[in-house]
Amino acid sequence: MSEELAPGPTESPPAPRAGPREVWKKGGRLLSVLLAVNVLLLACTLISGGAFNKVAVYDTDVFALLTTMMLLAALWILFYVLRTVRCPEAVPYRDAHAGPIWLRGGLVLFGICTLIMDVFKTGYYSSFFECQSAIKILHPLIQALFVIIQTYFLWVSAKDCIHVHLDLTRCGLMFTLATNLAIWMAAVVDESVHQAHSDSSSHSNTSHSRLAPDQRAGSQVGEDCSCNTAVCQIFQQGYFYLYPFNIEYSLFASTMLYVMWKNVGRLLSSSTHGHGHGHGHSPSRVSLFRETFFAGPILGLILFVVGLAIFIIYEVQVSGEEGRTQQALVMYYSFNIACLGLMTLVSLSGSIIYRFDRRAMDHHKNPTRTLDVALLMGAALGQYAISYYSIVAVVAGTPRDLLGALNLAHALLMIAQHIFQNVFIIESLHRGPPGAEPHDTPPKEPCHGLTFANLDALHTLPSCPPTPTLAGSSPAGPPEAVAIILAPEGHWRRRCLKDISLFLLLCNIILWIMPAFGARPHFSNTVEVDFYGYSLWAAIVNICLPFGIFYRMHAVSSLLEVYVLS
Repeated sequence: MSEELAPGPTESPPAPRAGPREVWKKGGRLLSVLLAVNVLLLACTLISGGAFNKVAVYDTDVFALLTTMMLLAALWILFYVLRTVRCPEAVPYRDAHAGPIWLRGGLVLFGICTLIMDVFKTGYYSSFFECQSAIKILHPLIQALFVIIQTYFLWVSAKDCIHVHLDLTRCGLMFTLATNLAIWMAAVVDESVHQAHSDSSSHSNTSHSRLAPDQRAGSQVGEDCSCNTAVCQIFQQGYFYLYPFNIEYSLFASTMLYVMWKNVGRLLSSSTHGHGHGHGHSPSRVSLFRETFFAGPILGLILFVVGLAIFIIYEVQVSGEEGRTQQALVMYYSFNIACLGLMTLVSLSGSIIYRFDRRAMDHHKNPTRTLDVALLMGAALGQYAISYYSIVAVVAGTPRDLLGALNLAHALLMIAQHIFQNVFIIESLHRGPPGAEPHDTPPKEPCHGLTFANLDALHTLPSCPPTPTLAGSSPAGPPEAVAIILAPEGHWRRRCLKDISLFLLLCNIILWIMPAFGARPHFSNTVEVDFYGYSLWAAIVNICLPFGIFYRMHAVSSLLEVYVLS
């Protein structure tokens, strides 16, 4: 008996074995992260070096590197797709939280706009192909192919928890993520170079060394290769205005790839597998637009239309006479102050409503939600930096006029709005689905507010009938079951939260459109330029503003999820 009982104590070694397995998992992640960091640093070095006239890095070198990276990433994606198609058991779990439909839909929308941008860019460089390097024409074609392959890959595989070739998959995902970030940085630098060139010419700052994309060092565009035809200029302006969509596409793809990387080798329990945000609430999706007061959407649409009109007027007037520029800046700042003030109050009211919400907090492990929170907090730092630099310049600088007061109010409200909106979104993402009370144990009653005349018939009904019926009115239900709709106690809170989410969503869209498509009051208003000098202020804005632009679009995605969950 003692020998039979001997194996009993030896069952404890599995705990030590789990240690090396976890260490190796972290080792595989570390290897893939190191690969991505080194590749990304190389790409960033060439991209940033090629943006300066005095650095002997040619734009053809940058295009060659990006083209090679996109080809390698596309080949790995094809390998992954073929592997998972031939071996379905390689993906035993799918994370319901990852890749929600609105995120994939946004990826497809931005991907289509990126393809249009590639067509314009190909047409632009083909206008004088006789004096251009072939890589400049090949690069947008390869990028279009890469976008098509990657969009299909993320649409069908964003939820995968793959369990084969773990280290190879991690490295492939991280390499593809680094490729998207390199494309994002190249687009941001090109857009900043173009904007800085126009701003430096208006400020007649000769020390500024950045040039337009077609006037960089080594661009090999001589007098015979200038863009003089009308078609060429249409292509040039077209792909420049489509850069914001390309930037957002790369960032959307990067976030989805990161979640896939976190899910490599992940084991999901039956309670987590198939349970996620935005899933299992089909009845609420049917009545999404019926459960609002419509005050939020209407007010948001009004601000959206007014903001669009003010943005157009600003773009027209800011390049004209100095008096009209002053009027355009006052109009621009006044609208933003009103919009940011309303968004701050609405976000604060949403947080107050949550004080009366009895839904349980969702403590399930959710890499998508963790990444959303990190991106919201991190991307907001860019706008914080610009705002604090503006506050110091206005308070310490002279003169103090109406424009300076508007600039100061705008900077302060920008900080407050980011803080309260982040608090509202993060708390919303951590709330459970409607009806998830702190002490609810029976999972079979998602339909709160239904009173059944015959309790024995309750077990024969669907879990949550989309349209309650009276006795005998529907052949699907038992004749003795009578359902009476009663308004749930927290119904008004959900409707308020939906209105708040829609209002903030529309406001964030217009606040994304303005800077993404060229509104730069940071340079039109000379307070910061005079205080810091053009070179320093341009560096601050060009580094921090892309994060502020990304924050707006990421907030839109998060608010759409909050709207569905409310």
